[in-house]
Amino acid sequence: VSLYGRGHTTPLIDNSATSIHLTMNLSKSALTTLVGLISASSTTAFTPSASRAARSIASRGLSSVNTAWTRRAASTVSSSCRNVSGGTALKANVLKLTEPAKDFLPNVDVFIFDCDGVIWRGDSVIEGIPETLAKLRSLGKKMYFVTNNSTKSRAGYKKKFDSLGLSDVPAEEIFSSSFAAAAYLEQTKFKDSGKKVYVIGEVGIQEELDLIGVDHFGGPEDGGKKPDMGPGCKLDHDPDVGAVVVGFDRNINYYKIQYAQLC
Repeated sequence: VSLYGRGHTTPLIDNSATSIHLTMNLSKSALTTLVGLISASSTTAFTPSASRAARSIASRGLSSVNTAWTRRAASTVSSSCRNVSGGTALKANVLKLTEPAKDFLPNVDVFIFDCDGVIWRGDSVIEGIPETLAKLRSLGKKMYFVTNNSTKSRAGYKKKFDSLGLSDVPAEEIFSSSFAAAAYLEQTKFKDSGKKVYVIGEVGIQEELDLIGVDHFGGPEDGGKKPDMGPGCKLDHDPDVGAVVVGFDRNINYYKIQYAQLC
């Protein structure tokens, strides 16, 4: 596994015939916890309910995930670092996987993919992705797709996957930051407070908040608003706002920033 940058098709770290490899060893309990989290957070296709599983992974999942270098990689990096002080360039002489199907796939049960620049670029699927995902599914591998782009909800991303010919990806495998924000508010029982959410962001956040029944306003609707900046002017705000959720907003303006700050 070479280290790739977002949107790059060639490795960022690649010394001709050598690359850095990591072996990720997930204990059975960590894997079980991860699957439990995913199952609990998608009891139905678009309903965030990750409370108990989130607490479970916090208490025991993280402690049981063990990331380790292979002995060979560790010794190689160590020997490569010996002459750094003398001006020798740092080089990791770790062999590439010449047979991934034999050396890599049998030891990995779960694959987690970023989306932008990994699965698609803009509105086009990246070459080789459909075949790669189909191969992994045929081998019984679990796959999840994560993104920090909150402009879409999971339902919105499901539509994008479908439009790119990746209809085999179910909603339960998609995790967006808009969903994560809604799941957090649900876990902390924000709805029980009777408070509202002010949104700096786009429809993805609003759609996820709708699914958990939390009142909200702002977002695209405040895109054209301007505060009165004249002498003695005041911007009134809703005292019932109990949280401000901020995501990527292509229509950010001073009104939104000021309103959120007052809340």
